[in-house]
Amino acid sequence: MNGGRPDTTNPCLLTQLAWAAGTADAVAGTPVPVYVNTANPGPDGPWWWPTSNAYGGVEVSNPYGMCDGTSTAACAYTYGYAMAFDDANLRGVPDPAHHLWWLDVETGNSWSPETATNTADLEGMTAYLQSIGAEVGIYSTGYQFGEIARSIDSGSNLNRLKNWIPGAASTASARANCASGPITPGGTITLTQFTAASLDYNVTCPTIPPTPPQTAPIPSPAQTVDPAKVPPRARMHLARAPRNIN
Repeated sequence: MNGGRPDTTNPCLLTQLAWAAGTADAVAGTPVPVYVNTANPGPDGPWWWPTSNAYGGVEVSNPYGMCDGTSTAACAYTYGYAMAFDDANLRGVPDPAHHLWWLDVETGNSWSPETATNTADLEGMTAYLQSIGAEVGIYSTGYQFGEIARSIDSGSNLNRLKNWIPGAASTASARANCASGPITPGGTITLTQFTAASLDYNVTCPTIPPTPPQTAPIPSPAQTVDPAKVPPRARMHLARAPRNIN
């Protein structure tokens, strides 16, 4: 989407989207996913930084309060919201609501040392994309996401998103990563990636159906023995059997 930085546009984007629209999955009806760069440069970076909660002609509903132009979670949230707004409306993506948007969370971009503000930035991006009806996923490794965002609250909108895990060196190790832990709580690993000969290849992870709840077997009705119907030898055995003492 961005060509490596969150505030730029990939010059080949429209050509690539047109090519992807002709692939077998797209022709069969699967929407083409898109991949966007993320960052949290703060007010001292060379890029735009918000000074209020207003962007795109609306007042951003900000769970962190009012942005005042400083390096706060409130401003980071508005920045992330604004970047996602630009990606969806200014890069030339047709029908942005019908794509899966992968957020590329890597240490190679600019991030604040305050991991809580980085989390707010990613939440702002996710909030805007979800507000237009788009699906959101996270592309990162557990190490990089941990360096950038650390742990996140249970109520965060980053929880339960799809995960795309890079970093493997072979098809086998990429498949093994399908069974690794998700990046965020409740997340689902749907794709993994490995690199060979300087090219990246992706592996689709199998969909594991939920395990049906286990129910205890219904016990059979208790049976009583009529001594009159027991053969004599077996009757002697019953007479000698110890009683259960409760």
